[in-house]
Amino acid sequence: MLEQRIREQFDESARLKQQAAEVLAEPLAQAVGAIANSLGNGGRILACGNGGSAADAQHFAAELVGRFERERPELAAIALSTDSSILTAIGNDYGFEQVFARQVRALGQPGDVLLAISTSGNSPNVIEAVRAAQERDMLVVALSGKGGGRLSALLSDVDVHLCVPHERTARIQEMHLLMLHCICDGVDWTLMGNPEEST
Repeated sequence: MLEQRIREQFDESARLKQQAAEVLAEPLAQAVGAIANSLGNGGRILACGNGGSAADAQHFAAELVGRFERERPELAAIALSTDSSILTAIGNDYGFEQVFARQVRALGQPGDVLLAISTSGNSPNVIEAVRAAQERDMLVVALSGKGGGRLSALLSDVDVHLCVPHERTARIQEMHLLMLHCICDGVDWTLMGNPEEST
């Protein structure tokens, strides 16, 4: 029955969120700290991913440059998947694996943060972007699932890995959006204080 299948989707998603909170709360706090520190020191966030993860990268950049849930000054963030001329030029001349890495080398500075999103942890162009960020002395916040894939081994001790403990792509992507909202909320809270204390 279709209605039962839909309920099962809701149930699985809810269970994962409850279970993942125990695993991800601490690294999420670390990610918030790293991103807030970068932004507070005049840095910027470069975000990348493919497909649904590209949409998440754009969503995250929009929340920072615009606003999340309350008014605040604009925060510097760029989604590297949005410029079709850059993507097609780099893809044509250097290969699709380089579409994010060359942008990271062009735009990234020491102290900036790369937000790298890959559901499997194996996206070649995201992995190359991480390598480029590390060359530029940028910190990496990586969102993945399915055990973290090749991305997991690439990250350094100062990087932050938010790996969803699940194998199903849809559930991992749902968790990625929740984590991005947690980061947005945490950055606002860190940079602007608790809104309840100011009322």
